[in-house]
Amino acid sequence: MHLSDTFAALGNHTRLAIVERLLREGELPAGELVVEGEMSAPAMSHHFKVLRDAGIVVQRVDAQRRLYSVRPEAMRVIGNWTMTYREFWEQSLDRLGAAIDKEQGR
Repeated sequence: MHLSDTFAALGNHTRLAIVERLLREGELPAGELVVEGEMSAPAMSHHFKVLRDAGIVVQRVDAQRRLYSVRPEAMRVIGNWTMTYREFWEQSLDRLGAAIDKEQGR
């Protein structure tokens, strides 16, 4: 799983909406993730494939149904990356605040 593939897959609003719904509701059949009339079945299949290939979701077959769920590992990788840069920005902003205080004689 490459982080760039993960972000590329989530950069599409339909795929992001699918992942957000799966995170909120847990495992769901593909049919429940398709909004009737808004997108063709082949288009939705493409979105599911992109998410699977990026390692974000897994598919489980139950008789005739295809069930999808978010891979916790994918969310953990995104969370770790985000926290790394959060720390960077917090430290940068702290340094900027200190420099401003110093400049203003505080």
